Amino acid sequence: TGRAGPSCIAPPPSRSAQAAAMAAQDGGDEVRVLQSLRGKIYDAKHLVPNKMRDFFCTINLDQEEVFRTQVVEKSLSPYFGEEFLFEIPRTFQWLSFYIYDKSVLQKDLRIGKVAIKKEDLCKYTGKENWFTLQPVDSNSEVQGKVHLELKLNELITDNGSVCQQLVVHIKECHGLPLINGQNCDPYATVSLVGPSRNDQKKTKVKKKTSNPQFNETFYFEVTRSSSYTKKSQFQVEEEDIEKLEVRVDLWNNGNLVQDIFLGEIKVPVKVLRNDSFQAWYLLQPRENGNKSSKTDDLGSLRLNICYTEDCVLPSEYYASLRNLLLKSSDVQPISASAAYILCEVCRDKYDAVLPLVRLLLHHHKLVPFVAAVAELDLKDTQEANTIFRGNSLATRCVDEMMKIVGKHYLKVTLKPVIDEICESPKPCEIDPIKLREGDNVETNMENLRYYVDKVFREIVRSSISCPTLMCDVFYSLRHLAAKRFPNDPHVQYSAVSSFVFLRFFAVAVVSPHTFHLRPHHPDAQTSRTLTLISKAIQTLGSWGSLTKSKLSSFKETFMCEFFKTFQEEKFTESVKKFLDDVSSTESKEPSGLSEPVHLKEGEMYKRAQGRTRIGKKNFKKRWFCLTSREFTYHKQQDKEPIFTIPVKNILAVEKLDESSFNKKNMFQVLHGEKPLYIQANNCVEASEWIEALCRVTRCNQKRLSFYHPSAFLNGNWLCCKATVENTVGCARCTADVPADTQIEIDGDRETERIYSLFTINMSKLQKLEEACGSIAVYQGPRKEPDDYSNFTIEDSVATFHTLKQIIDTVEKLNESHEKYLKKRSSSAEYGSE
Repeated sequence: TGRAGPSCIAPPPSRSAQAAAMAAQDGGDEVRVLQSLRGKIYDAKHLVPNKMRDFFCTINLDQEEVFRTQVVEKSLSPYFGEEFLFEIPRTFQWLSFYIYDKSVLQKDLRIGKVAIKKEDLCKYTGKENWFTLQPVDSNSEVQGKVHLELKLNELITDNGSVCQQLVVHIKECHGLPLINGQNCDPYATVSLVGPSRNDQKKTKVKKKTSNPQFNETFYFEVTRSSSYTKKSQFQVEEEDIEKLEVRVDLWNNGNLVQDIFLGEIKVPVKVLRNDSFQAWYLLQPRENGNKSSKTDDLGSLRLNICYTEDCVLPSEYYASLRNLLLKSSDVQPISASAAYILCEVCRDKYDAVLPLVRLLLHHHKLVPFVAAVAELDLKDTQEANTIFRGNSLATRCVDEMMKIVGKHYLKVTLKPVIDEICESPKPCEIDPIKLREGDNVETNMENLRYYVDKVFREIVRSSISCPTLMCDVFYSLRHLAAKRFPNDPHVQYSAVSSFVFLRFFAVAVVSPHTFHLRPHHPDAQTSRTLTLISKAIQTLGSWGSLTKSKLSSFKETFMCEFFKTFQEEKFTESVKKFLDDVSSTESKEPSGLSEPVHLKEGEMYKRAQGRTRIGKKNFKKRWFCLTSREFTYHKQQDKEPIFTIPVKNILAVEKLDESSFNKKNMFQVLHGEKPLYIQANNCVEASEWIEALCRVTRCNQKRLSFYHPSAFLNGNWLCCKATVENTVGCARCTADVPADTQIEIDGDRETERIYSLFTINMSKLQKLEEACGSIAVYQGPRKEPDDYSNFTIEDSVATFHTLKQIIDTVEKLNESHEKYLKKRSSSAEYGSE
């Protein structure tokens, strides 16, 4: 059609999805383990010090900050209200939330933290919890792992007696934390510790690296022979080996200041005996780390956390479950379909709706499914004015679809005016009780009217940009509503406006950070302005809400007074025309060239393109912006670009080895000129930028198949030592997807998520199967109604048939997962990782 956007726009493809595409083409059968985190940081209370301060909160994977809230000024109990959702691109031990006291002149002070071990995250998934803040102790702030080889040798002395010698080969470390934003200068101490001995040795210091290569070997005498008589500072008998342990401590060399503890590991010598072990060990905090008697004095933090780890098998394993879900819209009645049953058995419907909508979107099956569940929803709707107002399966599916499909639509329509409101705010408070001293209510009402008019105008003019899929869904809802209430001429419009105005535009206005229209939650005054605008948009978009009878129902009299200034006919006609346009299946030609879609922006560091006066290239902080047309960087946000790369000229986007510049989280953008080297602020940000750039350039005809994973420095490529700068790359590109392969959703991952939900709720499925198979369901009184009375069973025979298919399919997938886990555990290395 002539509308903006394809009929199925979906979330960014993950690198794993692109890898899966290549694996499928190559006949690969790899298993992928993918992690994601979502949730919300609500508020904190009883924080120390007990006085008005400026607070912010961060999310850390081990010691790496990956998310930061806006600063809440002058508060004792700051409300952050910020949601988070991101993929986790690496392994980690701890998920931590830190509360900071913001300082202008000094270093920000860490008030306390909530630290949750990765294995314990499942306890809190999907639940809102208050967590007591723990003190921040440097001995407990660790991350990374160490690679050791341990061996116990028997040596024959000159007099023929036997003694034991411990050999400790410390090979390398990986993922050590940054110190003050820079790579650390690590060294290790290796000790043999027992009740009466502590023999310690030390490696050399490695400069500016988070992944030091030590490759040093140390020897310790473990036992003496029975004929050994010389007394020394210690003497160990054979039986004491049970009490010996190897301890490796990692430190950052402080030069002129105190060394910083980075973590430790302990291995009992008795597990070695006469064997040799080689393994990676996760660094652990000190035993006395994070212990304090004042843990109740620091305050508490309210969080909602949902961590998922998906073990995604090769695509063919999901064929049966996928087909069962995709044919849901054809099942009669819809309540007997696999997709509907999934949402019935899940305690939190959001957990089910998210992967289900993505999967149906990916396979172009969403519109008929939404139409089917909406028709079921309408059967229970008795009054036209309450249509699609509840949290039913139909409304949740449409909500999720709009978030996914309408992301770019929102940015094109609302981002410019939201930026204006947030960056140059005008006072808009019209509630007499909340007016500040010196405020003029009439002036504020004019300011609010200006903003409301501007937002409303942008919305009603945006129908040409509305994605076709949204229009198809609205078309179905409109006609279903008219069929359900044939005598109400307005219901076909309210069916659409209840979604597009109330659940889409109004929600995006009041929470621009949630929809990526702004990087952070706005400040209190701007939030209040956005709330008033959102209320106005809901009212203007609700069919017939400007009539006097409707206005009189306003709880706030000041809003009633505000809407009296609006001309009803003018706004009603604009809304009617807009709703007609967005619920039509007719194609429309754009009036002019479409604007570039804003995809991502943020602050990062880039390596200088030219040389400095002293001949050395350095890194500079810049503001980066990616649209559907170009990738640019600027000295500051909202300034003119100082360097531009057209998207069509980008040949590849790949990670850059840390060893190139001794910097973490680096990637490279390859284009016609020299590579652009960029450092992101953390691993999540780097992964998101790489995915966004790969997604927008995936159809470029001249994409490279090979690249250099390291930089060209001092006349040669660090990776392959080639001396010609324009020589072909030495490694295959990880995103080498053909231009005609457009994977926008990882369908296998979404199916794996659904499989996990069915597995968790297997007992409910079995009870529902028993209920359907029992004559008591449709003849005579029900027994034990609590087991199934909350389920919708319209056709027990059809539902029983579907349940049997689901249970059989899930059991087969269980077997496949168990085989993989068994294989992984049998090949795992000894160690604490």
